[in-house]
This record gives sequence, structure tokens and C-alpha cells, in this order.
Amino acid sequence: MLATALLGATAAAAQEPLSAIDWLSDSVAAPPTVAAPGGGAPVSDGAMPGDVSVAPLGRATPDAVGLLPPSVSGLPPDLWGASLSDDIARRLRSEHADLPPALRRLLYTILLAELEPPVDAGPEPRLFLARVDALLELGALDQAWALLQRAGPRHPEIFRRLFDTALLLRVEDEACAILRATPGLSPTFPARIYCLARGGDWEAAALTLGIARALGYISPEDDALLSRFLDPVLFEGDMWVPPPENPTPLEFRMLEAIGEPLPTAGLPRAYAHADLQSNSGWKTQIEAAERLTRTGALDPNRLLGLYTERKPAASGGLWERVHAVQALDAAIRAGDPDAVAEALPEAWAQMSRAGLQAAFATLYAEPLSALRLPPRLAGLVFTIRLLSDGYEQFARDFPAESETEQLLVALARGAPGDFRAADPLHAAIQEGFRRDSIPVRLQSLMAENRLGEAILRAMELFVSGARGDLDELTDALAFLRAVGLEETARRAAIELIILGQGEAGQGG
Repeated sequence: MLATALLGATAAAAQEPLSAIDWLSDSVAAPPTVAAPGGGAPVSDGAMPGDVSVAPLGRATPDAVGLLPPSVSGLPPDLWGASLSDDIARRLRSEHADLPPALRRLLYTILLAELEPPVDAGPEPRLFLARVDALLELGALDQAWALLQRAGPRHPEIFRRLFDTALLLRVEDEACAILRATPGLSPTFPARIYCLARGGDWEAAALTLGIARALGYISPEDDALLSRFLDPVLFEGDMWVPPPENPTPLEFRMLEAIGEPLPTAGLPRAYAHADLQSNSGWKTQIEAAERLTRTGALDPNRLLGLYTERKPAASGGLWERVHAVQALDAAIRAGDPDAVAEALPEAWAQMSRAGLQAAFATLYAEPLSALRLPPRLAGLVFTIRLLSDGYEQFARDFPAESETEQLLVALARGAPGDFRAADPLHAAIQEGFRRDSIPVRLQSLMAENRLGEAILRAMELFVSGARGDLDELTDALAFLRAVGLEETARRAAIELIILGQGEAGQGG
């Protein structure tokens, strides 16, 4: 009986994912359908019923699910207009590591917003999956988890992402409970065995592994790993096979459980969450937090908490950054301007080397503005303040002297400045703030009522423009301003000037 059920649930090969990133686990299998002989109705090649999509009347499709209502996101509910799901999804799969912080914040808003589904939305949640995948690539597991829970796990590809996100957040018992409570999901053998073991039913887990091995439905690599996971004592002293080059979250967690944890530095950013646990070394926790903070996946205050957790016993490298931040933080808390003046340049330099200037500004722009610091630090404090939410206010009374300072002050006010910049990059940015119409290269998308897609395209133009195609940079800025994203355009331009293309994205 048990063997029959297991065979029916997993014998069929899983369908190709709709929008998969390559490190996801095969936690569920969906039997594909094949055409019947003679051209009849499709039939399943498995023993279990094929997938059935059920959408009760009045229930939102996954593509419409979000965490931010329009009143919070500020986006029009019909942002996608006439765009097709695959076209939007393709743009969401672009590399986002080089986006400046302002554009990345806009991207997060789009990914998490409640929006009307695309005109071609159906039972297959193509856009929803692309949104989740973008969050996972950024390392934003908490946001992805909340979005996945809101959508519900009934679709296999949604559960696949929910299962892996749960593994990396160490809430896998919740995912296993969902798997047990959702008959429509067909778990693969590794996922079923893992969940049985997590539930304390080790005997059933071992029996299931034996059945999978006998029926040939499990790879030798999975067999070796699962065997050691179920009974590590039995394999003590045995030679261990090399770990997979591209481990899934399930393999990652089982390797950790048997005492063979993998370093996360070379793995996708989402795996860095595993190093935030208290049982990880302090240095490992800080490195993971820095990696996630660069993409906006982690609150800078979480990173500051790790920096100031204890006194480092070592020096050099990362510890120099910890020392510098601790010295500045202590000086600010003490309200000592002289100590702040001494610590600030080194702390800024250390955070700049790590690509964490925006996070630094988020933490310290306001406290620095409350202190009377020496005039020699005016330029540095001005720079830090411009990277914060209060950028416009901070620029209001600054006595700009150089061309760069004059342009930054003008941009903070939403103007190009009343001078012609000599620097080509500055001139391209100025031109973007002089134009007041939709650029030609984006007019067709707007004419076809594809605003959301046009915004994503403008993000691509900004990145390529920052890399050297200055006409595209000008068009990106002009477009953002023309569609009402004035503040995003201002802050993105300011960030590009201050951080440069290499650091503005804060990828890594």
C-alpha cells in the first residue's frame, strides 16, 4: 500500500519549471500529460491524477497577490496594463545587482505590490513565480516567504519555492506540515524522506528510502546523502563523496545536519541567511549580513547590531571595518563631536571599500546632522547626507563650490542646474533633468499601455547608461521623471555620481 502510494506520487518525471532558478530543490513532482494514441484526449503517464487548477470565483490569482496595497506602494493597480506575463517575467529575470539603491527600492516595491494581473493571466502563475525568483536572487527571503504564504501553496511551483525558502529560513517544519496537509502536492522521494525524518518518523523515512532505492527512483548521490542523514553513525569513518557543485537548499541543509556544512560565500545570495544564525561564527555572521545588506535584503540596523556585538580580538580585513564602525558608533552615542570627527573618515572609508555606503548613510546621516563638526568634514557629511532620506533638506543650505557639488545640490532640488557640466556623465544626467517628455525608445511601450514594463526597461537603460551608454542614462532619467517617479530619478542620479557605477549597485 505504502509502496503503491509512493510510486504513484513520484514515478512521473517533474515538469519543467515555469520560471525556475537553477538551485531550487525538486520538492514536488507533477506528472506530465501525453497525447492519447490516435489523437484522442491527453492522458497521464502516471498512476495519479494529473494537475488540476482550481480557482474559486472571486479569489485573486497568484499573479495579483502582493504585500503592499496601492495606498502604500503608490503604484497604479493597473500598472501592467496590456503587457503579457512572459514579457514582464523576462524583464524581471534581468540582473539586478547593478541597480543603484533608489532603483532597487522601486524594484522591491514592484515585486511586493498588489497589482491587477496581466491581461493573459491564467492558472499558471508565471508572473508571480518570476517575482518570487527575483526576490530569491536578491536574497530577500523574508519578503519571498511572506509573499509565498499569502499566495498559498497549492500550485507545485509555488510550493517548490516555499519549501526551499523555508529550508533556508530554518522553518522547514512549517513547509513539511503544508506538504502533509495538501493532498494535491506530490512530494519527490528526497522531500518526503526529509519531512518524515523532521517529523520524528525515522522508521518510515528509512522504509521510504529503501523503496525508492529498490524502484530506481532516486539517484546514487541522493541515496548516499539521505542514507547518511538518516543514520550518520552508520557511516562514521567512511569516505564521503564530494558535495554537489550547485547544491539545492535541501542538500545544503542535510549536509549541515550530518556535520558537513558548506561555506555560503560561493553559493547564491539567499544561502547567506544560513550564516546569520547564532551558532555561526561572529565573522561569518557579519560577512553574511554585509552581503545581504548590499542588496537591500537586510535592514542596516541588523548589520550594525552585529558590528557592535562584541570587541574583536583580531585586526586586519573585516575587523578593521568593525573597529572603525564601533569607534564611530560609540562617539555618536556619547555625543562627542571631537571623537566623531576623528572616527568618521576611517569609518566611511572602511564602509566604502565594502560597498556599504548607502547602509552607512541610513544609519548615521541623521545623527551626524545633529552634531557641530569641524568645517574640514563638511564635504564628507554632505555626501553622507545626500545618500539618506533627508537628501533634499540637507542640500538646501550647502555652499556648493565644485561642479560635482553644484550638480548634486541642483539634483537634490529636482533641477539640472544653470550651468553646463564639463564631465560627460554629469552632462548626460543634466540632460535627463532638462527633458520633460517620454524618450522615443520608450514611447511604443507607453502607447501600448505597458507602463510597468516600461519602468523595468528604464531600469535596464539606467544600468547600461551608467556603464557608458550615456544616451540611455539620459533617457532612463527623463522617463522616470515623466511618469511621476521624480524622487527615484533624483536619488538614482545622486547615487550614481557619489558611488560610481561599480558601487552604486552594491551587488555581491
